[in-house]
Amino acid sequence: RYVNGHAKKHYEDAQIPMTNHKKTEKQEKVQHTVCMDCSSYSTYCYRCDDFVVNDTKLGLVQKVREHLQNLENSAFTSDRHRKRKLLENSSLNSKLLKVNGSTAALCATGLRNLGNTCFMNAILQSLSNIQQFCCYFKELPAVELRNGKTAGRRTYHTRSQGDNNVSLVEEFRKTLCALWQGSQTAFSPESLFYVVWKIMPNFRGYQQQDAHEFMRYLLDHLHLELQGGFNGVSRSVILQENSSLPASNKCCINGASTVVTAIFGGILQNEVNCLICGTESRKFDPFLDLSLDIPSQFRNKRTKNQEGGPMCTLRDCLRSFTDLEELDETELYMCHKCKKKQKSTKKFWIQKLPKVLCLHLKRFHWTAYLRNKVDTYVEFPLRGLDMKCYLLEPENSGPESCLYDLAAVVVHHGSGVGSGHYTAYAAHEGRWFHFNDSTVTLTDEETVVKAKAYILFYVERQAKSGSDKL
Repeated sequence: RYVNGHAKKHYEDAQIPMTNHKKTEKQEKVQHTVCMDCSSYSTYCYRCDDFVVNDTKLGLVQKVREHLQNLENSAFTSDRHRKRKLLENSSLNSKLLKVNGSTAALCATGLRNLGNTCFMNAILQSLSNIQQFCCYFKELPAVELRNGKTAGRRTYHTRSQGDNNVSLVEEFRKTLCALWQGSQTAFSPESLFYVVWKIMPNFRGYQQQDAHEFMRYLLDHLHLELQGGFNGVSRSVILQENSSLPASNKCCINGASTVVTAIFGGILQNEVNCLICGTESRKFDPFLDLSLDIPSQFRNKRTKNQEGGPMCTLRDCLRSFTDLEELDETELYMCHKCKKKQKSTKKFWIQKLPKVLCLHLKRFHWTAYLRNKVDTYVEFPLRGLDMKCYLLEPENSGPESCLYDLAAVVVHHGSGVGSGHYTAYAAHEGRWFHFNDSTVTLTDEETVVKAKAYILFYVERQAKSGSDKL
């Protein structure tokens, strides 16, 4: 089957003769759970965690692959020459638009859907428009995983490249470099998705996934890989050479600081008070994003223009997250003074704000039998989100350090986490764009503020502005 012009992958249990696969006599007779990738002519075995080849003794299938590869590489070369001529002749009229009466190039590049990968595309487009984060990766030195005759050419995966040879940082860098160049209308992130399959087993397959969960896994793995060094250069050297981030902004999560924690890292203070003896317990927790509940009293307010009842705002969600709360019977606090679990209260304070504040609205929740979506419209500001009232020590912050402006929004369209579709809105050089997989369109602020946000990316304001506060 084909979905949006892309081959839909099929899953099956089959006895497969594997010529390029580590195997024993027992394994030759065992059924392997495999996924066929029609776009790259490869087979992935879930049980063996490896790419395998289904071929004949004479290697006829491999010869077909090589022939198809030569044809496609030849097509890529001619297509590249054709595009270069088009650029030289300035005939890309389809990517021109009017801005204040003058003509400007759109330059935006979409991401092809590889089979329900809109969750990944929406996150990648959002991160690509967070300039400080994106520029860091684009300035990293390239890692050449292939050389010789195959340098720069697409290769078909016939076996695992090995965990030591795949680099999430490198493929993430390549994807970001491919965006906003204006040389193509859509880019295929299949190499990045291959690495995701290798190092993030939760995202193998082609079913719909949760965009927020993917974002957390992506940032965590980028953080871990950067800690281990990149291209033979230590992470600390890369961080010093490629960014102007002050040391005070480097929040450490799971080890040493990286650009991930320097940009997205903040610190929460968790206060728990025993209601019996009054003992107070304080704990500091680092975070990369804040997951906010939509208050229950607003859950029937589905659209911005719907009449009846107050409008739910982002401030309502932040207040619900930080307000004093009495823990229920299932969350009793183990009081060290009383030596047993007691009723208690809990409150969050933000001890340190990040450079980029990522706010996740908890739209999916479990009921007795299934996972439902909260489709409530939540009003959010484009500019001037003031976070000072949620700080532990607001008096120590500057007048502009607590103000945030919106950079990107991820939206989930549909009724359930396992279905529906993800798109993203993002600001680039003062203009707002709507990213819908391969399609990128220019939009306006009025359209953005009407979106039912799922993930919001706010960037700390650098210059003073007279914009209204939240």
